[in-house]
Amino acid sequence: MADITTDVLIIGTGPAGSATAALLSTYGVENMVINRYRWLASTPRAHITNQRTMEVLRDLGRNVEDEAYMFAAEQDLMGENVFCTSLTGEEIGRMKSWGKHPLSRAEHQLSSPSHMNDLPQTFMEPLLFKTACSRGTQARMSTEYLSHVQDADGVTTTCRDRLTNKDITIRSKFLVGADGGNSKVAEHAGLTYEGKMGVGGSMNILFEADLSRHVAHRPSVLYWVLQPGADVGGIGMGLVRMVRPWNEWLIVWGYDINQPAPEVSDDFAIKVVRDLVGDQELKPKIKSVSTWTVNNMYATKTASGRVFCAGDAIHRHPPSNGLGSNTSIQDAFNLAWKLAAVIKGQAGLGLLDSYDTERAPIAKQIVTRANKSIEEFGPIFKALGLLDSVDPVKMQQNMDARCDDTDAAEQQRAAIRKAIASKVYEFDAHGVEMNQRYRSSAIVTDGQPEPAFEKDAELHFQPTTWPGARLPHAWLFGQNGEKVSTLDLTGHGVFTVLTGVGGDGWVEAAKSLGKAFGMTIAVHKIGPRQEWQDLVGDWANMREIRDSGVLLVRPDHHVAWRAEGMVADPQAELRRVLNSILNK
Repeated sequence: MADITTDVLIIGTGPAGSATAALLSTYGVENMVINRYRWLASTPRAHITNQRTMEVLRDLGRNVEDEAYMFAAEQDLMGENVFCTSLTGEEIGRMKSWGKHPLSRAEHQLSSPSHMNDLPQTFMEPLLFKTACSRGTQARMSTEYLSHVQDADGVTTTCRDRLTNKDITIRSKFLVGADGGNSKVAEHAGLTYEGKMGVGGSMNILFEADLSRHVAHRPSVLYWVLQPGADVGGIGMGLVRMVRPWNEWLIVWGYDINQPAPEVSDDFAIKVVRDLVGDQELKPKIKSVSTWTVNNMYATKTASGRVFCAGDAIHRHPPSNGLGSNTSIQDAFNLAWKLAAVIKGQAGLGLLDSYDTERAPIAKQIVTRANKSIEEFGPIFKALGLLDSVDPVKMQQNMDARCDDTDAAEQQRAAIRKAIASKVYEFDAHGVEMNQRYRSSAIVTDGQPEPAFEKDAELHFQPTTWPGARLPHAWLFGQNGEKVSTLDLTGHGVFTVLTGVGGDGWVEAAKSLGKAFGMTIAVHKIGPRQEWQDLVGDWANMREIRDSGVLLVRPDHHVAWRAEGMVADPQAELRRVLNSILNK
């Protein structure tokens, strides 16, 4: 007999684990989450929070989304990505990032009801954890995962209570490993990976100092400092990251991964802070120093039987593009509704196979993009002349040459501008964040071809209702002046049918089949004199179906199926699709 039983056991309380717990509890599924430490994240680590992640928080409740905004640095404080010789020194160039450029801002505003922001993990993690526990999640801190054994009916997990040093067993129907980049759950489940761990080394210095006089006029999350010959390794580039405006900061720089990780004293840390800030009189408060490795590895298999892994356990990459916690929370949004449907008897076990089919390609895409972004600093270094010599004096002379009145200097200045502008692929890759399209047994396309991307798919989001894509956002209006997003009408743990005038057959079919499948299917008719009206016409322009057509939207906002118009037997057609998706 196990000491504890639950429906879903989650290992890890980071963004993936806490989000999975919060979603499952919201859906009414019993779950437990454990953490080997006594509390949550102690350092800010992940911080960039994109629109898709904020949509997940919005789905958890407007109060959850609003609390995130309350603690976050908002978008206008994020976007002047600065390259300089120090915070007080010469500025080499800058680019508008994270949706700060007016054209990018317009795309952001048209794409989602939610807003990008900067929310350090020390705020995001407690928000998700609190939401989970307040809605029913059982949490155990100082509890360490040791091993698991699965059978046809469930998983028995052995854990150690680190307070008593006694082992306990927990029996669950399913196990979720959200235990980070050195995941024991993934190792024991036999998940397969491609790539390499430890391709680079980095060190963090977390400190407090009021730097507002140096940065408030050019607010940004990231300040890239280039100092040839400085004690920041190699090319002499260090990153000064804003944690809280403008008095909490994180300095990041690399070290040779083939050498032992450096041991940094407070005196050395203070020297690095003063050098990169450019103020030798600064008295920073050093809060912590830590080392970490740059990884380039993704899971080719994210699940094994009743064991599923999420977050850094399946995508291990540097913080470039700010994709880490975002992808982790989105893993949870994909997995949680499927677990809930199976546990509630609404779907067959085969539905869970779609988690691996849908999220493994995303893991590969994200890891590849993040590591490629590191490589894309090369053109900046080349344009500045930093790759032509290892002599710091010569490197500085090459940088200074850009100021000369010569044809060569003019060409160098043009090359620098082009190289910095190209970093849009790291710092404003809206398409990477929003263009995820799934292909799996939980999607029914009926042979409809996938629309090609009209613009660069990494930079620009392209809305479509093609099955597998996220439902496009459009504002709709109620009879009493209410305003909601199409995304607000969907999600919340249930399937949704969206139709219009002439779609009564779909409405009746959804109501009837909801009872037959033992599940709620939300229904919304959009049109004149309906509950929700498309007064601006945005929805009509992007829905890609007729008024009498239908969109079946999954609980994670992705379109599961669509029909262009009314059919002879809408109930039979909708039943066919639901049976296919739910593996009934």
